[in-house]
Amino acid sequence: MNPATTSTFVLPERLAAKADPAHIAADERHFAAVADSLATSVDDLETRLETLRRSPGGSGQQALDRDLEIHRLTTRLRLLRRFSLDVCLGRIVATDAAEPVYIGRLGLADREGRRLLVDWRAPAAEPFFAATHADPRGLASRRRYRWTRGRITDYWDEAFTPDALDGGGVALDDDSALIASLGASRSPRMRDVLATIQADQDAIIRAGSRGALVVDGGPGTGKTVIALHRAAYLLYADPRLGHRRGGLLVVGPSRPYLSYVADVLPSLGEEGVQTCTVRDLVPEGATAEHEPDPAVARLKSSGRLLDAIEAAVRQYERPPTDELIVETPWGDVHVGGDEWAVAFDAAASAGPHDEARDEVWSELLDILVERVDDPDEMPPAALRAWPEQSDELRAMLRRAWPMLDPVGVVADLWSSPDHLHRCAPWLAPDEVRALQRKDSRAWTVEDLPFLDAARQRVGDPEASRRRREADAAARAQRDRMADVVADLIAADDSDLMLMSMLRVEDAQESLFDDSALPSAHPDLLAGPFAHVVVDEAQELTDAEWRMLLRRCPSRSFTIVGDRAQARHGFTESWQARLARIGLTRVELAGLTVNYRTPEEVMLEAEPVIREAIPDANVPTSIRSTGVPVAHGSVDERDAILDAWLAEHAEGTACVIGDAAFEATPRVRSLTPELAKGLEFDLVVLVDPDRFGQGIEGAVDRYVAMTRATQRLVVLTSP
Repeated sequence: MNPATTSTFVLPERLAAKADPAHIAADERHFAAVADSLATSVDDLETRLETLRRSPGGSGQQALDRDLEIHRLTTRLRLLRRFSLDVCLGRIVATDAAEPVYIGRLGLADREGRRLLVDWRAPAAEPFFAATHADPRGLASRRRYRWTRGRITDYWDEAFTPDALDGGGVALDDDSALIASLGASRSPRMRDVLATIQADQDAIIRAGSRGALVVDGGPGTGKTVIALHRAAYLLYADPRLGHRRGGLLVVGPSRPYLSYVADVLPSLGEEGVQTCTVRDLVPEGATAEHEPDPAVARLKSSGRLLDAIEAAVRQYERPPTDELIVETPWGDVHVGGDEWAVAFDAAASAGPHDEARDEVWSELLDILVERVDDPDEMPPAALRAWPEQSDELRAMLRRAWPMLDPVGVVADLWSSPDHLHRCAPWLAPDEVRALQRKDSRAWTVEDLPFLDAARQRVGDPEASRRRREADAAARAQRDRMADVVADLIAADDSDLMLMSMLRVEDAQESLFDDSALPSAHPDLLAGPFAHVVVDEAQELTDAEWRMLLRRCPSRSFTIVGDRAQARHGFTESWQARLARIGLTRVELAGLTVNYRTPEEVMLEAEPVIREAIPDANVPTSIRSTGVPVAHGSVDERDAILDAWLAEHAEGTACVIGDAAFEATPRVRSLTPELAKGLEFDLVVLVDPDRFGQGIEGAVDRYVAMTRATQRLVVLTSP
């Protein structure tokens, strides 16, 4: 951009004072340098990507390194193209420095190496977010920009020292970047709020990732914002979370939530993060309904009942005690209980049940080969071939260690009282009966942790077949390679006999291509992940927590929630709840400021939740719209929405609690449960008294009311 012809600043007439060159001339010059560097960076990235894509793919680690580099360069290029100059968030001036430091969504330097933008996650950028008037972190001033279609339409300055206030080139006003952003219209997708992150939020975003960090706060305190920005920060700052190390998983409460936040992480430069709901972790989650019997739901929420899966599988792993004689050319080989017991013990740590059967078989053959008195000293592979062909031996293995269907393992528990009692002997007879059902495969949401545990314990029944096919394909490829090498050596008539180098095993191995070998499509949600972020975590049962712990062996979690928004109650502390499911290293960060919900809405929402939960953590709103909560009749619904849409060209609304209302592009229709984690300019709440009684009904009403950022209308039926 040439500042002489095109200005980065397009300020409205009412902000004419801010357009004074004394305030913005330095920015104009800096943005011109940023524009040049961005254009150069885009050209360089395109060239490097083109070169990489044309280069040979290679195999093994070489192919992985190439793919990772392509992913990294593509992500950065997409970010540069997406934001252009608005990649800059703001600037800071330190008390001991004359030049400002500009903070960006990513780091950027010119060809001479001069730093133009500091990545927002770098330590040098921390004062931009953390500085307050009580603790300015060494800053004299701070400026935050508002970008609209690639141009600056407003900016906000803060002075932390008298010198900056008097002659630091700052333009002060009564508004702030935060308050301005809070009053802006909502869109169907959450925007990142990098430029307005507050000091208390930034401290949580930058906290270490060892153990579990619980972010506890009421509606509107920025929990989701913190969770997503923390995910992007950790991917930058924690080397354990790189793409090669397991990466990061974000678990949200619903599909509407995931759709709402889908743009946030890509806008922060992170596109490789897996996101899902608990339902997505197993295939059956797509169609599962909630358990209709509350007593059965409570039983299945227990982490202890999941232990029945291990007991059920163990019943299919019992070594035979029968005697068998295997005939070989070198004499008969005795196979009894002792041999089977040793082979079964060898499979104890060999992985899931179905995949471990190959280990049992291999160990048994090794034992039998050792018993053979071989005067001809034949290779072990030839000796193994004889017992391997024994149909009786294979039949014994199939009976003692059968291949299992994970889904069938769970279905058997819900269809056989005697079997369930053997696998969960602590259950009372009436509890065993309650868990039985006519259609044992009519899966509910409460069954999902059991299906997940069974899949992990049983494994992939096709893994053994794929392994055999891969071994056979590898042998065939190496045999073909050996024939080609022999032909090349035989035809080599050069003086140096260079082809003879191919006899070296390492040289042949470098030519081996494992990309064509049979393999399974990876389950991207199976883990293990180095860190897991869980939003609306107060709703998870102990059994569902086990699903997540299974995917995060490091026990590194960011846990976001509000005990007062737990539909089924949450009377214990976070520490006690998490200790019960195996998380003992827990730090707690509390949020008490409501940035989203106007004071007028909270005045009506607070009594609703306190009636059911007197000690609820109700946050304090920092802003008022001057618009009181409106009440009316259900018959007024459409007129209210039409009037609001006519008055507001931008923004989103939501009707909560009226299943008959059909959503439109700007007006959603949701239940209170599906509205969790979302926000709308206008919320029309229909018949909230019909949401139910007790804690569940109170929580649903409280959640629905606090989705509003500007206006709440409560409608009731006559």
